[in-house]
Amino acid sequence: MYTVYGDMRSGNCYKIKMLLEFLGMEHQWQHVDVLQQQTRTEAFQRMNPNAKIPVMDLGDGSFLWESNAILNYLAEGTAWLPQDRLQRARVLQWQFFEQYSHEPYIATARFINKYLGLPKEREAEYHAKQAGGHKALGVMEAQLAQTPFLVGSTPTLADITLFAYTQVADEGGFSLEQYPHIQRWLDAVRALPNYVSMEAAMG
Repeated sequence: MYTVYGDMRSGNCYKIKMLLEFLGMEHQWQHVDVLQQQTRTEAFQRMNPNAKIPVMDLGDGSFLWESNAILNYLAEGTAWLPQDRLQRARVLQWQFFEQYSHEPYIATARFINKYLGLPKEREAEYHAKQAGGHKALGVMEAQLAQTPFLVGSTPTLADITLFAYTQVADEGGFSLEQYPHIQRWLDAVRALPNYVSMEAAMG
């Protein structure tokens, strides 16, 4: 059985939970509180020397970290990770986009606002994240105006990867009112069998 170490408030952790539920995989969840420095312990850093969540214990003494690496490991051989070479590359394309063009703006702004309480010393950083976040949302909106999901007509890891932080973008100051296709897509993901919300996962 897999054991995942993470904090469900984190989109990077929540996306692992989403896929595990979609696949109906039995697993254990171990809560790790980053704000309490629990990733800085010697025991945690034996699992991940980079001191970040999520981390997955594969049950054989080995560990896997980086959320998108975990997603790809779990999805191998399922419809969530296409076998077609180009389609699989497009999934990876969106996963790299999420890590480099989406998360650094939307997730960081959310963390500063929601979890740090928008401290004065980080206000300028928070406001500086807004343009980049809206640029990323604009790229997604343009794609979703053409296809039901990010890589075509069926959901893939690309959708799980980008759903996690997009669905709470408002907590970082990003209104989704101007992105009707993103709103439609969020509802489509929520309607999938075995979907679990972040709130339900935390409960």
